[in-house]
Amino acid sequence: MEHNYQLFLALLRTAMTGEPFEPVPSAQEWSKLFKIAGQQSVMGVCYTAFSHLSKDQMPPMELLVKWMAEAETIRGLNELLNQEAARLTQLFSEQGRKTAILKGQANARLYPDKLSRQVGDIDIWVEGGRESVQELLNKMKLTDRKANSTILARVTASYHHVDLPANEKGVVVEVHFRPASGNHNPITNRRLQQWLEQEIPSTEQVEEGFNVPSIRFALMMQLSHIQQHILGGGIGLRQVCDYYWLLKNSTLEDLRTVEAELKRLGLHHTAGALMWVLAEMLHIDKVLLLCKPDRSRGEWMLRKIMAGGNFGHYAERQQQGLLRGMLEGRLRHLRLMRFDFREALWMELNFWKSQIKLIPLRIRYRTLLLRDVPR
Repeated sequence: MEHNYQLFLALLRTAMTGEPFEPVPSAQEWSKLFKIAGQQSVMGVCYTAFSHLSKDQMPPMELLVKWMAEAETIRGLNELLNQEAARLTQLFSEQGRKTAILKGQANARLYPDKLSRQVGDIDIWVEGGRESVQELLNKMKLTDRKANSTILARVTASYHHVDLPANEKGVVVEVHFRPASGNHNPITNRRLQQWLEQEIPSTEQVEEGFNVPSIRFALMMQLSHIQQHILGGGIGLRQVCDYYWLLKNSTLEDLRTVEAELKRLGLHHTAGALMWVLAEMLHIDKVLLLCKPDRSRGEWMLRKIMAGGNFGHYAERQQQGLLRGMLEGRLRHLRLMRFDFREALWMELNFWKSQIKLIPLRIRYRTLLLRDVPR
């Protein structure tokens, strides 16, 4: 791995674990570290490392002020999302629905500095299932901006959640009626969804004013989320840091309970890779690992993380035509079979299933491009 990335991982280790930071980066190196921290969505977390640095190790004053401003912005956004998560929890509680905040704000409270994690959207699970939750959202008029200008304008439903656009404060909410997007393999996905559905009702209310699921639920659910994205667009170090703190807050019973289900639920390859990344990158105690680290898959995962940044947004991609893009997609699934054969195979089968379903629409409008189909 190139020098700047090694330097960055050393800085991140200092922020996450308090491990001494030995290098004295140059101004140019600090500029690169700032850029990487932004790409990986760990700007606020890395800022906490500065309390461990000596004066001669600190960034140039201009960059330090800029970094400080970013960290303060992140702190303010965390406070905002915590307030919104608590407000949504209360709204659904008044309707007699159990809820749980997933991922983001639930993870943030596990960090030593609870306001340092870079925010995303709010993921909230609401009990009841797809139809019931959608009916509830309509009943509560959360889909009507005129009815409640602080919530949302329109709704689109995916396999596992209702995606609500940003409100006037810029907060985006995903209302989950299933705990997770799950696997591509329908057999392991069915088992995974059943396991998560059984575990998610075990919630607790935290001081921030919302409910969170159990640690063992979070370990399994977020591992499936990482698998979904590493096989798709990619993940960043923010998700890896989240998992570090989940493991640090786990009991041995939590770890062994989750470990026993990994293969049956189709997550063992991703778990092995992630454990290697955590051991290599953050030097996590071996007793906290879910399973035996998988170096081969882990090296591939870490390369993809560092090259692509948060959710793969910074990966180098070329503009391609329809046929070339389809060919590249097929080759990509073929390459992914080395990481997880069954998941990659089902990704390819699902692609062709969707293409076959679209044939009548393409024939009707005499086009190969979906963008030419009237909406």
